[in-house]
Amino acid sequence: MTTKEKLRMIMQYSGLTQAELANRLGVTFAALNRWINEKATPRAGALAKIDELYKEYSGEKQIPETVTVAKRELIAQKQKQYPHILKEIWNSPDIRDQFYLSLTYHSNRIEGSTLSENETAAILFQNAALPNKSLTEQLEAKNHQAALTYLFEYVLAKKPLNEALILKLHSILMNAIRDDAGMYRNHGVRIMGTTVPTANYIKVPVLMKELAHDLAKGAKNSIEEMARVHARFEQIHPFADGNGRLGRLIMHTMALRVNLPPPVIVQEKRRLYISYLNKAQTKDDVSLLTDFICDAILDGYRIMERR
Repeated sequence: MTTKEKLRMIMQYSGLTQAELANRLGVTFAALNRWINEKATPRAGALAKIDELYKEYSGEKQIPETVTVAKRELIAQKQKQYPHILKEIWNSPDIRDQFYLSLTYHSNRIEGSTLSENETAAILFQNAALPNKSLTEQLEAKNHQAALTYLFEYVLAKKPLNEALILKLHSILMNAIRDDAGMYRNHGVRIMGTTVPTANYIKVPVLMKELAHDLAKGAKNSIEEMARVHARFEQIHPFADGNGRLGRLIMHTMALRVNLPPPVIVQEKRRLYISYLNKAQTKDDVSLLTDFICDAILDGYRIMERR
């Protein structure tokens, strides 16, 4: 693959503009433009940076196992500092509200919401009605907050992660937005931006019962299991809409059940997230997604630490 092709693929995968990519590479816009138009050749150091970015966004990057192990060890250390993490979240209004805001804002932005973080905060905590934003986007924010509240209370009550919970969370997420809230789809769907095939809608109820059964059993390697379940759920794509947000809510539930904070998947890393999810679904390789979720869990701990 030529340098020009790699640069164009990076912009396609990442969503970066030419100016943003130039900034990431530490060069001028003009220099990058010459490389793209094949009027100049990058030096060895720049070529290495281009190659690294290409591997990162294409899902070809290989993360040394030692790196992920180090992150897991750090997570294990922090786990000991917070022996009852959900109780601490629930009993600390500032921490709880920050999770409401961060999880709602980023999850909805990943799905295309145009609400800013400040606008999301106004809707969640001041019940503001924003005349310049669509009613659907504002309902999505309030509904996501309501789903998180239900999820927190559910896990505090030590209830099982089962199919009924998944359907309930979807009904809350899509309340007053879709008539089929809380119901599996009855038609085919495509996952936008990917060629990953989704399940035949006739098979969705059976596949979801199997997934829920496996969730109830739990797993020793909880973070890797989060990655596997998330990839599996998103490929089933059981609902007509809301699958991404609901998949992340299931991940939050899995984390809280093993005394981890909800993973905070930030919208700035959307392209990486989609790339790693795609690799997990097409190549049955969850290594990158697992490492990505480790980072998201550490971001959750930053909220716990009020950072």
